[in-house]
Amino acid sequence: MSLKIKNLHVSREGKEIVKGVTIEIMPGEVHALMGQNGSGKSSLANALMGHPKYVITDGSIGIDDEDLTALKPNERAAKGLFLSMQHPPEVSGVTVAHFLRVITTTARREPLSVADFRKLLKEKMADLKIDASFMHRGLNEGFSGGEKKRMEILQLALLEPKYAVLDETDSGLDVDALKIVSDGVRKLREKGMGVLLITHHARILQDLEPDKVHVLKDGLIVADGSADLAAEIEKDGFTKW
Repeated sequence: MSLKIKNLHVSREGKEIVKGVTIEIMPGEVHALMGQNGSGKSSLANALMGHPKYVITDGSIGIDDEDLTALKPNERAAKGLFLSMQHPPEVSGVTVAHFLRVITTTARREPLSVADFRKLLKEKMADLKIDASFMHRGLNEGFSGGEKKRMEILQLALLEPKYAVLDETDSGLDVDALKIVSDGVRKLREKGMGVLLITHHARILQDLEPDKVHVLKDGLIVADGSADLAAEIEKDGFTKW
């Protein structure tokens, strides 16, 4: 039972960006992936979710001993994989409530009445301190950076995937918003969700207390360690590598 990323090589437009990454995340574990801009972190995240521009040329991705490498993004999601994007797109004409009901119903593979869904959605929004009016807004339209991040965590709370890849979920958040997001992730972690958290900063890791920290440079993991490694990076940066 784990998310296994084994010797993964990823190319975009013929250029190799990820050059043999191996990570195994057990249920309930949080792994932090850190590194400078351009190191390949977001490329790895996109490849894990099946973005067509990121071509897996070698290696494999598996959940609970089932190979996901050749599956489409929606098929990977159905197997329990979730990606919180660094820059989620705006979608005109689609409300937050409608979007969330569609993905929640699809993930559960069972009918969910409008009343039952509204009750569930309001509960999750209250947990994340999101105003009820939020559900009537256009999907990500005019959202601040913090609102987009909360929207991603709201999706996470409704879907409850087995494993979540969070690409700079802490970016642009103030202290209060960061704590709310961290609390939301922690609750799901306690239910057994594994997390690959991509971040530049150690602040969110103080709240989530990662089981392992990995440093990515030029598409390769050049260091592994505990939360102490994140503290070292916060103090001294990535100059060591």
